[in-house]
Amino acid sequence: MYWIMGRSDKKLQLQNAFLVLASYIFYGWWDWRFLGLIAFSTLVDFYVGKAIHSEDSKLRKKLFLAVSLFTNLGLLAYFKYANFFIESWVDAWAGVGVETNVSSLYIILPVGISFYTFQTLSYSIDIYREKLKPTKDPIAFAAFVSFFPQLVAGPIERASKLLPQIERTRTFDKGLAISGLRLMLWGMFKKVVVADSCAKLADTIFDSPESFSGPTLMLGVLYFAFQIYGDFSGYSDIAIGTGRLFGIRLSTNFKFPYFSRDIGEFWRRWHISLSTWFRDYLYIPLGGSRGTKLNMLRNVSVIFIVSGFWHGANWTFVMWGAIHAALFIPLVLLGRNRKYTSDVVAEGHYLPKIKEVFSMASTFAMVCFAWIFFRADSISGAFMYISGFVELPSPEKPVTLLVYSVFFWISVMIIVDWFQRSGEIPKWWLSSKALPIRWFAYAICTWLCLKNLQSEASFIYFQF
Repeated sequence: MYWIMGRSDKKLQLQNAFLVLASYIFYGWWDWRFLGLIAFSTLVDFYVGKAIHSEDSKLRKKLFLAVSLFTNLGLLAYFKYANFFIESWVDAWAGVGVETNVSSLYIILPVGISFYTFQTLSYSIDIYREKLKPTKDPIAFAAFVSFFPQLVAGPIERASKLLPQIERTRTFDKGLAISGLRLMLWGMFKKVVVADSCAKLADTIFDSPESFSGPTLMLGVLYFAFQIYGDFSGYSDIAIGTGRLFGIRLSTNFKFPYFSRDIGEFWRRWHISLSTWFRDYLYIPLGGSRGTKLNMLRNVSVIFIVSGFWHGANWTFVMWGAIHAALFIPLVLLGRNRKYTSDVVAEGHYLPKIKEVFSMASTFAMVCFAWIFFRADSISGAFMYISGFVELPSPEKPVTLLVYSVFFWISVMIIVDWFQRSGEIPKWWLSSKALPIRWFAYAICTWLCLKNLQSEASFIYFQF
């Protein structure tokens, strides 16, 4: 329907209107009542962007920007953090023996609100900074805000990249569509076969850590590490692949983060659209790496803690961000935080060097430690989980839940990632000689996805 509709002079407008309609149906299928939030945020930033651009007065530009900030951050604060602040207030007074009668609000968190509010907010900020001119087409802007593949869990797109694609005439590209389908299938494999298999085991262990010995608790962390990677990077692959079917190129959100050799490299490879958003709209405005070392350390701490808080209204996420800040700060002090910016691990070689293996393993271990706080329900629960690491196996608590089939599929994912760690699929895989092997792999991958599909499974980042 998308590619065949309309005459040539009206095709772009019809395609964009079709995208908006499809996106609103897609989002409304979850809960139609929250469509008003997307429409409201879209209208505010569309007219705020035009107003900022047309104003000559610096003060009035700032006032219109404040409207965008207040609207988007206000929506985010109310729906995502109102209960958190109320409960924290009650707990704080309870800690000094004072009981309060304030009760929590019954607020449903709209899916993807953290993503599309950041997307519209960056549009207004870029216009204020004169890095972008506002669009005159409200339908194109609505398509930019609500583009359904990345609406509910990213990547968080900048208007400077996505909006010109929506405003430009698009023609069907067979190669782009095929690469999109390939990426969607691989994303489904990571989500359905790897992440959902790990989720069952991780949930069992994290929900009752007192029932398991130390080695099993460590397995639980490992399962969760690959669950969240397969889940979130799998979703990103599906979103990017779906975008390609519509002739839209979305930003890369993951670059094989578990091959990172330090925490700095990890954050250049994990959830790239969010980390670069915070860099451009929070870290640099705060002063970035300019000024004294103390100011730079403050800015690093702020960006990691805010990043943690962005993930959810719980002190566990703040702690997760603080841990990553503590791991990143030594690199800043030693001037090593930009050591791995362009090179690929074991570039030009099939296997990494011993030093690279050690660097990747130690970085992965630190990331896994932080994941405990991300996954735990409370900070005390996280520390209780960690304390169980020292408990040796016993007849009552043997080493259990070591599922070899799950580790096999994790290994398959790691091997495939390793061979395309440069960011490109190996040429031999796309050659005509590899066609039978390629199609056999696609068939097996599809069968495994259908076999393991679970109706109750959901994406982790939908809750953010």
